[in-house]
Amino acid sequence: MAIDRQDKREVYIEFVVQGGLVKATAIDSVTGTEASVFGPATAPREALAHNAAAKLAYVSKKKGE
Repeated sequence: MAIDRQDKREVYIEFVVQGGLVKATAIDSVTGTEASVFGPATAPREALAHNAAAKLAYVSKKKGE
């Protein structure tokens, strides 16, 4: 999944259910940078994946990657 990134790197998305919450983690395949978001277990996975990827893009930009 790629989200408006200039280099179009591959991003891995991992979901971990923790009780009533889901932790969605986006991982940059090149740098290994991770960004996580939490949401309710009933939230659509696509929405969580999009938010995690958007946060990863923000973190990567802030780090200058």
